[in-house]
Amino acid sequence: MGRFHRHGDGTAHSHDDDHAGHSHDDGHDAIGDHSGYQTGTERVEVLARIFDENDRTAAANRADFAGHGVCAVNLMSSPGAGKTALLRETLRRLSGSLRIGIVEGDIETSLDADRLAGFGADIALINTGSGFGGECHLDAPMVRSALPRLPLRDLDLVLIENVGNLVCPAEFDVGENTRAMVYAITEGEEKPLKYPVMFRSCDLVVVNKMDLLPHLGFDLDAFLANLRAVNPAAAVIQASARTGDGVDTWCQWLCGHLESSRAASSSG
Repeated sequence: MGRFHRHGDGTAHSHDDDHAGHSHDDGHDAIGDHSGYQTGTERVEVLARIFDENDRTAAANRADFAGHGVCAVNLMSSPGAGKTALLRETLRRLSGSLRIGIVEGDIETSLDADRLAGFGADIALINTGSGFGGECHLDAPMVRSALPRLPLRDLDLVLIENVGNLVCPAEFDVGENTRAMVYAITEGEEKPLKYPVMFRSCDLVVVNKMDLLPHLGFDLDAFLANLRAVNPAAAVIQASARTGDGVDTWCQWLCGHLESSRAASSSG
């Protein structure tokens, strides 16, 4: 279907250039130029229906999480950035004090879910290749399909490990309380500029594999400047899931969001 995303005003469109076709004060068409597709503006109508269904389901997911006092975190990254390794270290530290559920998203296999087994978490696997078209992201209906396999009434925290991809997962609200991403320094300093929708959508960026910094020609200051250019508000944690550096700080961030979500539920 091609590259697509929505703006704050709810318009949706598909394109390859992240700046083409945006809605601006200068009168540019908010839905973008779709003349290159035979489906033209029909494509916009289809995308709008997809997003409408997703948003209704995301609201239902969010209500279920809130009703059970659960904080849900949508964790995203490119393939191989270290999401699963970070989650393993998270479970080592928190599973004794918090009741944690994992929604594990992959196109195929149970490899990552298997790596997280045995650490005290309840795990619900979603293979998008089975009934969901092999999508390169999780959406709200996929997450909803996993919820009956998690004992929400007995959980404090649900960590949603999204499919490894720097584009599509950022497009879909799955009902989470907050979003975080794992970024590996092996990916290069320019990624926030090349994939701004992903970096802009996150509340926290965990800069992973910092143990490799002495062995790479990676400019950390340049990366942070690029990140600030697209998302000045994002929190940053420098970490190494392999050595454990920074993982405690990440766990503190999770616990802080759990407390905030409970406070918000109580006041609501």
